[in-house]
Amino acid sequence: MISARLSEIVKFCDKLLKVNSFKDYNEAINGLQFQNNGKVTKIGAAVDVDLQTVQNAIDNQCDMIVVHHGLMWNATHPFVGKRYEMIKLLVNHNVAVYSSHLPLDANPDIGNNIMICKKLGLKKTEPFLNLKGQSIGFKARCSIKREKLKSTLAQIIGQNPILIPHGPDVCKRIGIVSGGAGEDLNIAVQEGVDTYITGEGPYWTQYFAEISNINVFYCGHYQTETFGVKALAETISKKFKLPWIFINKKVFI
Repeated sequence: MISARLSEIVKFCDKLLKVNSFKDYNEAINGLQFQNNGKVTKIGAAVDVDLQTVQNAIDNQCDMIVVHHGLMWNATHPFVGKRYEMIKLLVNHNVAVYSSHLPLDANPDIGNNIMICKKLGLKKTEPFLNLKGQSIGFKARCSIKREKLKSTLAQIIGQNPILIPHGPDVCKRIGIVSGGAGEDLNIAVQEGVDTYITGEGPYWTQYFAEISNINVFYCGHYQTETFGVKALAETISKKFKLPWIFINKKVFI
């Protein structure tokens, strides 16, 4: 069975994603979050690490999981209930966890946002949406009818997006930031896009979109953040000749 050293994979990912120079939320803890015995034979890619994800990884003989939302988002103690069960599974089944949050959103080659741009066929992308002193999304000029964009997004994410249609019928300046970036709609407006694609956002954005003459597509927080972990796992697979799978899960919002 082909295997690779965990330390080499971590070194490769840290360099690729520039985790040591990227500013993120304090809870994100980018990089290796949970080690195993040092050997990796199969990669599992997932948006979140939780009990369901870990169990699915074990069922599929994965000994490393790469995720977007890691172990540190909530209080890490006490280790009781499902958190205890998850940690116990990680230890007993020798599963490592590597997490990349904003670095994976922003990566210009395999990040969530550039991958959505590629799937939409957007060319000549530029950095977009400055957050914490760095751009985490991408924008591009184009000419695509709003309804056509809606149907294309539905095909890409696997469900109909929510559309707030207060911009032009023909979208010419599209900005993309995955996840919960609807709360940053004011920054998107300042940066000059007429159409904003993200995962989810608060209620007030409906009114703000109207007074700002901008289209907003809410495509699902989870759905927009599957692309980066898939691309990361595939990149690791090619580099280290390891098999990988995507660990999907049912989400309700």
